[in-house]
Amino acid sequence: MIAIIDYDAGNLASVKRAVAHIGFDCRVTNDLGRIAAADRIIFPGVGAAGTAMQSLRKLGLERALKAAYQAGKPILGICLGTQIVLSHSRENDTACLGLLKGEVDAFDRHALLPDGGQLKIPHMGWNHIQRLKPHPLLADIGPEDEFYFVHSFYPSPEDPDHLLATTTYGVTFASVIGCRNLVATQFHLEKSGRPGLTMLKNFCTWSPS
Repeated sequence: MIAIIDYDAGNLASVKRAVAHIGFDCRVTNDLGRIAAADRIIFPGVGAAGTAMQSLRKLGLERALKAAYQAGKPILGICLGTQIVLSHSRENDTACLGLLKGEVDAFDRHALLPDGGQLKIPHMGWNHIQRLKPHPLLADIGPEDEFYFVHSFYPSPEDPDHLLATTTYGVTFASVIGCRNLVATQFHLEKSGRPGLTMLKNFCTWSPS
C-alpha cells in the first residue's frame, strides 16, 4: 500500500486519483501506524512552508517521515513536499525536514524573461525539464515532455549530486531532486498528463538500491 501523507496541504484527491488510475493501492492518511506499515510514501502539498511544517509537527508526521527516510522506504515529494524535504525555506523563514541539506529560494520578482518580458510569479503552467543524470524515476521521459508547475519558491539542494533535472524560468532551478530512497519533483506529476503518470508509475515500481 502507498501512503499519501495528509497534513492539510491540499491536492490529495488528485494525487490519489492518479495513483489509482495507474493501478496501485493507495490511502490518503495521517495515521502514524498506516504510514509506518506502508510500502512507500507520497508526500504532496500546496501552500506555505510555515503552515505546512506546523501541521507536520502537530500531527507527528515530521518524525514519521524522518523515520521512513532513515529506514530506506521509497518516498516521493511533490511541489511543496519537494521544498520542505530540504533544511530551510526562505518562505516564512521556516526550518524544514532536513532530509537533504539545502535552501528553498524565491524567484526574483524583478527578473526578466529571455524576450525581455517581466517574469510572472508564481511560475504557473507547462515547462520542460533538463535531465542531468539517469534515474529510474526519469525512465521513458523525453526532452520534449512538459510538466505542470505552480510555485513561487524553488528547491536549491546543497549537494549537486542530488540534482536529477533542472528547469529554466528566469533562473535555472532544481525541478527533480533525489538521494537514496527519496525523489521529489517541483512540478505536479498528477496534473502533467501522460509524462506525469509515466513518472508516477516509475516511482511506484522503483526499488532503491
